[in-house]
Amino acid sequence: MKIVFLDRKSIGEDISLDKFSQFGDVDIYDFSSNDEARERTKNADVVVTCKISINAKTIGLASKLKMVCITGTGINSLDIEYLESKNIKWRNVRSYCTESVAQHSFAMLLCLLENIRFYDDYVRDKTYVDDTQLKHFTNKFNEISGKTWGIVGLGEIGREVAKIATAFGAKVIFYSASNRTISEAYDKVNFEDLLEQSDIISIHAPESKKTIGLFNKEAFIKMKKRPIIINVGRGSIINEIDLVEALNKNYISAAGLDVISKEPMRANSELLKFIPNNRLLITPHVAWASVESRRRVIDRIFEYIYSEFKDNMED
Repeated sequence: MKIVFLDRKSIGEDISLDKFSQFGDVDIYDFSSNDEARERTKNADVVVTCKISINAKTIGLASKLKMVCITGTGINSLDIEYLESKNIKWRNVRSYCTESVAQHSFAMLLCLLENIRFYDDYVRDKTYVDDTQLKHFTNKFNEISGKTWGIVGLGEIGREVAKIATAFGAKVIFYSASNRTISEAYDKVNFEDLLEQSDIISIHAPESKKTIGLFNKEAFIKMKKRPIIINVGRGSIINEIDLVEALNKNYISAAGLDVISKEPMRANSELLKFIPNNRLLITPHVAWASVESRRRVIDRIFEYIYSEFKDNMED
């Protein structure tokens, strides 16, 4: 059998794919365009990809194809109706990056909360050399303990963040856009109450009709405590034009974004218009990407393929 990896760099070159050779031939491509995918998959039994669109155009020549595996949770790239019409199975990977995303959420928060970038620059610029002051309070910061932490999206990752925030001494409240989530451990509130009560807000919700543009100018104005906002959910949940205005008008203290509306970032991004770098922290959608998380993804993909084809292998 033949396995084709269409965009190997999306999982990282440091993660070994050697074990897949026990299934048969393995073709590995760093990246693939839609036209390249069409040609590269025509003899494949299994296709593994992250973001390449899987539809009649990209796999239309793949007469032997039996399975498509997505190295992530999102399945927006799959034309499921087409796959089902061709009797092609598909698999995605869930619950692989909970710890990684939660950790990144706190890394961003602590960097912003304690003005780490400002104080690091203070030392690197040699302002601290032979300074007359031993201690500095130029940019003051507060403790997490005693603060109210509002979580948008109390799923698996949101619960992990809530657990850690509680360990720091924060009071956790949460808002569920779907209104389906319940919890005995944390208080469920409506969106307006979350905006008004929170000192810190972290977003872990998926994109949906109810969450797109949820954080807009109207929402920012209601934030009475000038919170720090962390978004590791989906970029579309925050209106970026309104976010920049909220930063400029001090409706919020700071923002940490691992996801933005258009990825990779465009040269005309509204976010680039906000100059003070100690109040806006942006990382390139890497919260999920710890070494351990990426290994879990590949291990899970291997398990899916083995489970599907083990009988053939034994023959």
